[in-house]
Amino acid sequence: MEPNVTEIARAVAQELQAVRSNVSLEQALWLAEQVKAKAREMGFPCVVAVSDRAARPVLVECMDDAYIASYDVAFNKAFTVVSLKMPTSDLKSLAQPGADLYGIQFTNNGKIVIFGGGEPLRNADGKIVGGLGISGGSEEQDTALAAYGKKVFEQKYF
Repeated sequence: MEPNVTEIARAVAQELQAVRSNVSLEQALWLAEQVKAKAREMGFPCVVAVSDRAARPVLVECMDDAYIASYDVAFNKAFTVVSLKMPTSDLKSLAQPGADLYGIQFTNNGKIVIFGGGEPLRNADGKIVGGLGISGGSEEQDTALAAYGKKVFEQKYF
């Protein structure tokens, strides 16, 4: 029995909703190119990591001459922002001695990063669809580059 038009329309709508609720590889590749171009303008090589809404890796790209250590840092920033639903720069103050999340960087097998360079990626409804982690420059540079990546991603896709 062939599906009717209503069933096809429902299936297409569900597929479209899934695409809008999770970062795709195509979107991650586009975002990485935008971020790497901006990093070149800013004058430093970096590692770009993109995770999906469940903090699973979608993409990690290393620019030539990026620090080897930046791979894990970028990867973990993309994990952190989805896991805790906030930019890593916001987490910094919350993880200081005496603050509410002091010591959080020692949880999750040490994968929580408490300094700037990670941004959650959100759809038009404000729901997290993925995470962006940048590492390779100073904290200020990584934070600015991640904010740029979030902005261009959300402008293009949502």
